Amino acid sequence: MVDPVTQEIIEGKLLATVDEMGIVMARTSMSPVIYEVLDFACGVLTPAGDLVAQMNGITLFTGTFGTQVRALLHRFAGQLAPGDVLLTNDPYAGGTHACDFAIVRPVFAGPRLIALAINVAHYLDVGGAVPGSVPPDATSVFQEGLRLPGVRIARNDTLNEDLVHIIRENVRLPAIAMGDLNAQIATVRIAEMRLLEMVAKYGEATVEAAFRHLLDSSERLARAAVAALPDGDYTASDVIDGDGVIAGPIPVTVTVRVRGDRLEADFTGCPPATPGPINCARGALHSAVKTVFKALVAPQTPANDGWFRPLAIACPDDTIFTARKPRPTGWYYEGSVHASELVWKALAPLRPDRFPAGSYASLCATYISGTGSDGRPFIHVEPQHGGWGACADRDGTAGLIALTDGDTYNYSVEVIEAKFPLRVARYALNTEGGVGAGQHRGGYGLVREYEILAEGCVVHASFGRTLNLPWGMEGGEDGSANALERLRADGGRETHGRIGALAVGPGDRVRLITGGGGGWGDPARRRPEAVARDLRDGLLTPAEARRHYPHAAETGGAP
Repeated sequence: MVDPVTQEIIEGKLLATVDEMGIVMARTSMSPVIYEVLDFACGVLTPAGDLVAQMNGITLFTGTFGTQVRALLHRFAGQLAPGDVLLTNDPYAGGTHACDFAIVRPVFAGPRLIALAINVAHYLDVGGAVPGSVPPDATSVFQEGLRLPGVRIARNDTLNEDLVHIIRENVRLPAIAMGDLNAQIATVRIAEMRLLEMVAKYGEATVEAAFRHLLDSSERLARAAVAALPDGDYTASDVIDGDGVIAGPIPVTVTVRVRGDRLEADFTGCPPATPGPINCARGALHSAVKTVFKALVAPQTPANDGWFRPLAIACPDDTIFTARKPRPTGWYYEGSVHASELVWKALAPLRPDRFPAGSYASLCATYISGTGSDGRPFIHVEPQHGGWGACADRDGTAGLIALTDGDTYNYSVEVIEAKFPLRVARYALNTEGGVGAGQHRGGYGLVREYEILAEGCVVHASFGRTLNLPWGMEGGEDGSANALERLRADGGRETHGRIGALAVGPGDRVRLITGGGGGWGDPARRRPEAVARDLRDGLLTPAEARRHYPHAAETGGAP
């Protein structure tokens, strides 16, 4: 038993440690997708692989840390020593896709393993068929770059030069990749220093007891939150807009069962893994569900694996959410977000204070690659922000990052124009697309338009929710669609969703459009003053106001 004051101090030191890891990573990385977008996350785990602290970062890494670390502990059972650094980017061993490199450092106090530190970061390129390593039309994981499924990248704090050579020779931007690798290794060394300082001050037994108490306390709170829900089976269905290879709709479903203080998400009945790369493996599925479960039980408190002990996840092997080798998983977040949204949609009627209507959902990640004026290759990868659904008591949020990505950002206009042969021609709310009308309307998506300045550039993208729109709640209307448009120099226009190898050049523009969220409640109940405010702010036209809110027009809300 740890006294409450010491417990609080140790928990605070753990959070300070993972935050420090994040600061070091952002300051030392060479990749703008890391230091600008913050596409990484750091954590500390027990010797058994239970997460005890994680920085704010990529939401979908929350549930993968434990499965990745346990796979490494199994692979290197009895072989770990101080000074080791492990690496894995295997989607089938608890990870996400090959671009996400997990660097893990076992932390020893004398001969005893006391913790593990982890940093997972997205690399700009790991080889494969296209720049950026995520071809939207991939049909095999072997097209998605170099996989290193559990290797020792350093021993006695000395890098394995053979492995480093393999990485350098298999990626398109080796200097950036090596900079990011060194940055990751620096963060896990920082974690080791801080953990050993903690042990030196409080002792191994106290620190281990504090870890146990933190996990057990979180479990008790999670069970209490689930027990407050009415027992029952709650189902939800959705449709995915193709997989990048097959254009047809892909129906998916979940049943959420609440029994006492336990909750199960059962994806039985979902289709087999698809030919295209929107599949996710089991580790990403678990993380997707954990994200929503955490929002249910304790959205504001730091994450650790104790919160998830009351949660069970059922899904047969080799479905779209449990893909097995060699199924492609490069765009795993396009599949896994639907797992999150299914559970979200099933729980929304139970906790309308926690779960709004449907969002634009798809990360709408876009890759633009080519050669700059300096003769060097470039790869610009960026997630897009969009509209979230309305809540039971307020309008939805505009221009917020998708559920999969959590505490991440897009690029500032200045950074884009300084680093890439692109000019930002437009960056605005997507008012033309509209949002889900309702007593509370959805949040607006965005329009981001790039003018291409270099010859021979290529665009790869995978936009979901282009046909099946963000869902409304309690009579609210559905939201609007995502889309990628190419505005050709000759005046032509093309609209795409999941698109690979779209050639663009000077004079062309690439317009990225994210949709608006679903509405909540009958539009006839929207307050006329709210309609008038949207008109005044340019979010609604008078014609749209009369169509969606005729009652407001009658009372003077819509001219």
